[in-house]
Amino acid sequence: MLPTSTRLLRLLTLLQSRRHWSGRDLSERLEIDQRTVRRDVDRLRELGYPVQAFSGHGGGYQLGAGSSVPPVLLSDDEAVAVAVALRAAAGSVAKMEETSIGLLAKLDQVLPARLRRRASALHSVTITLPGSDSAPAVDVLTRIAAACRDNLKLKLNYRDRSGKGTSRHLEPLRLAHTGRRWYLVAWDLDREDWRTFRVDRVQQVSAIGMPFVPRKFPGDIVEYVSRSIMHMAYTYRVKLRLKGVPEELSKQVPPWCGQLEKLDEAHCCLSMGADTMTNLVTMLVMTGMDFEVIEPLDLIPELKKVSDRLTRAFG
Repeated sequence: MLPTSTRLLRLLTLLQSRRHWSGRDLSERLEIDQRTVRRDVDRLRELGYPVQAFSGHGGGYQLGAGSSVPPVLLSDDEAVAVAVALRAAAGSVAKMEETSIGLLAKLDQVLPARLRRRASALHSVTITLPGSDSAPAVDVLTRIAAACRDNLKLKLNYRDRSGKGTSRHLEPLRLAHTGRRWYLVAWDLDREDWRTFRVDRVQQVSAIGMPFVPRKFPGDIVEYVSRSIMHMAYTYRVKLRLKGVPEELSKQVPPWCGQLEKLDEAHCCLSMGADTMTNLVTMLVMTGMDFEVIEPLDLIPELKKVSDRLTRAFG
């Protein structure tokens, strides 16, 4: 039989890896009898781990939530993943940088040298580009996440794209993020329609209300969020008519240029956007294809101004 300390560590690892274990499964995995399993569970409880036991058919053990956070055992890959995720979280969620650095410092003390090198490799060769985007506050993000999980109505003080403050009454469904920006998909009770909200524009979660029965989302929520983000993110938007089918054009047109949709058997629509007219013209050129502007037609004179300026520059 393994020494008690080693056996306790293996038992704790098993309990952390799966929600529920039967006494028989634990005894087989640890190669001990069920009486010894019960004694080891009692020792873990004495150390502060809230191990719950269930009797009868379907009974067994599971690691529950306690009043404090006990130590957690991590595999090599899990430890490296935590370190990488903490570094990423420091840049994508506001007010988490100090906490993330503190956690990384604790993790660095206990990681073996071989894992410390793996965990720091990505950070050592990565640079963070300056930008004007503001990250959402962690308390706002976690309160919204809890409302999504528990199906609770939300009341938000929200700042729209123009900077105007509004009060929104929502049934939250999902959170989505693109690395830096976080978005909330919710049913807007005032507008009676699905909407996507940038979480960094939420000024305050003013109330979390009554439970609700979640509505069935119509269609693919990932595609909906992608379209919503594309629509709301840019000052200038344009739709182009290109010759070809999506399967062919997707190999020629960079995916970051915009979204391709089939128009007819021989043509596609490319929807694209940019924050400035100059950037939009640059993206039009980078498609590397002939095109026709579908809408908005009143954008054509502005595009022509930029084109004329380039013509003059080239003599």
